[in-house]
Amino acid sequence: MTASYTFDIFSTVDGFGSYRPPGDWGGYWGKQGPELLAHRREQYDGEQRMVFGATTFREFIAMLADAPEDADVRDPWVERMCSLPTTVISSTLSGPQDWPDATVVAGDAVEIVGRLKEESDAPLRSHGSLALNHALLAAGLVDRVQVTVFPVISGRTGQTPIFGGADDFDLELLQTRTLDGDIQELIYRPTLRRWG
Repeated sequence: MTASYTFDIFSTVDGFGSYRPPGDWGGYWGKQGPELLAHRREQYDGEQRMVFGATTFREFIAMLADAPEDADVRDPWVERMCSLPTTVISSTLSGPQDWPDATVVAGDAVEIVGRLKEESDAPLRSHGSLALNHALLAAGLVDRVQVTVFPVISGRTGQTPIFGGADDFDLELLQTRTLDGDIQELIYRPTLRRWG
């Protein structure tokens, strides 16, 4: 049986994700509440394997290294994510990483994740890693796209369009949930749009 793969991403209403914000404008955009945080923690319970590209992995390590113990980036779901077995696809990282159970694998991301899907007994999940997940979407390896939409527009400060540079996809809505009154979690099954 093939393991499922979920591309999990946070977004503004206008489609931006950002992890280097001014002040509290980014990540949660200052909108997180107890329902979101509890739900995120539940999603990271159970057996699963994280998959990251090198850039996102480096950003997570730096963000956690600089964060005090009570910082938002150390929420229980993030701590749980960091404790899960993790595959990092990179040709630039080497040596031990400051992550409890990370394995760095060099090579073609599509081949590596295709093999992981065949060999893993646990579901696969990636939070962030846009370039990696755009390639995996195009290859048909992403089973679910989970977008958590925060009630903000970041037209002036938006730094990273989460689907900028990705191919075109039809999306089948599998599940929707409202958290803390105005945060939307949307889970889709993607299908590559074939033209002509």
